Amino acid sequence: MSINHVTLRPVAEDDLSVMERFLMEPETAEPFQWFGWWDIGRWRRQWAENGLITEDSGYLMVVRDDERLGFVAWRKIVSSRTTHYWNMGIALLPEARGKGVGTEAQRQLVQYLFAHTLVIRVEADTEVDNIAEQRALEKVGFTREGVLRSVVFRDGQWRDGVRYGILRGELG
Repeated sequence: MSINHVTLRPVAEDDLSVMERFLMEPETAEPFQWFGWWDIGRWRRQWAENGLITEDSGYLMVVRDDERLGFVAWRKIVSSRTTHYWNMGIALLPEARGKGVGTEAQRQLVQYLFAHTLVIRVEADTEVDNIAEQRALEKVGFTREGVLRSVVFRDGQWRDGVRYGILRGELG
């Protein structure tokens, strides 16, 4: 699999079954995104209401030609009365990982967010042990900003996270 032809597009109703795999199949979400079973109908309800894109958050499918590879997401973080920025993330199916797809999809999401909103900052968080994601973010142009101690509870223990940020004009 190459990164050629990797694109982002709005989530279609048929795509929801791919997204739901991350909520229902531990082997799809592991090793860093499995948090147990919970509210497996949330994306269907949100899709029916707004197509999974609002002023405060959104989801886009990561696709290569007709193949669905996962999704990217973003949400608004309000930092003051007059200021906000985006926090973004990605979930790729196991067969799409380790091939540059995540780097390309996250690059495209940052480009999209800077092109269509006024924010100056996009951030992303990952676990300290998720070295592949850290490398992908750095390839996009993100800067490692610091470690967040005991920020995520997963698989019976608290885990440290790493925060990355990118400002308008820093995209690699």
